[in-house]
Amino acid sequence: MDSSGTAGVVERIAVVSDVHGNMTAYDAVLADIDARGIGTVINLGDVAGKGPRGSAAVARTRERCSVTVRGNWDDLLPTKEFPPGDPMTWWKEELTADDRAWLAALPLVHHLELSGRRIRLLHASAESVHVRVHARHTDEQFDAMFATTPLTGEGPAPTMVVYGDIHDAFVKVRDGRTLINAGSAGNPLDETAASYVVLEGVPAGSTADVFGLQMVRVPFDVEAEIAVARGVGMPSLEAYAVELRTGVYRGLHAERGLRAEDVLR
Repeated sequence: MDSSGTAGVVERIAVVSDVHGNMTAYDAVLADIDARGIGTVINLGDVAGKGPRGSAAVARTRERCSVTVRGNWDDLLPTKEFPPGDPMTWWKEELTADDRAWLAALPLVHHLELSGRRIRLLHASAESVHVRVHARHTDEQFDAMFATTPLTGEGPAPTMVVYGDIHDAFVKVRDGRTLINAGSAGNPLDETAASYVVLEGVPAGSTADVFGLQMVRVPFDVEAEIAVARGVGMPSLEAYAVELRTGVYRGLHAERGLRAEDVLR
């Protein structure tokens, strides 16, 4: 409630992550966000790399997202030199110089407050964009997501952390704190539909105000996206196709006997 005794105005924010140059999925997600009347979109990084249209994904992100934080691919592609023949070179060169400069300058963390929840948004962990925290994690790893570190900067400890990186959406609540993974809006590895999160609450409100959290799944045309990747000669096409068709991480394909030609929809 505000000082007049009336409820504060509720704001809705969409949080997307890990687009990875998949414009087919990204545009489907953004269309769903638009259909819900949500005007604010926050992106948790890994905009480019792994998929075929990183530069287009950067352009769309710059157009549509009010805040974007840096992911591990966004951190590596602009500045790291890769050996000849390394597939990473293809994804780096697919970006323009302006794309790379923009990615390299992205912040590592963003903070907001809704209905008394202090919310930290970052890509992978409070330690580094290159330190991964899986859906199955220890209590110590959970606690570390809420710690104050050089990456997060000083400030009040968060009561909620939203992150990406693992392409595996989940919500976990412990000791009054909530850890949320937004999954992936371009390369989901828990099921084959893209995912994003909606946060709903009163800016500068209190815990007496309503707060909402929703996981959203958006189907997209997997075969159309694979056709785009094939058409531009993207490397690692086989692994990309299997991931999109099955939602199974490429490091598990061999042991599960998964090949692109065997998992056609």
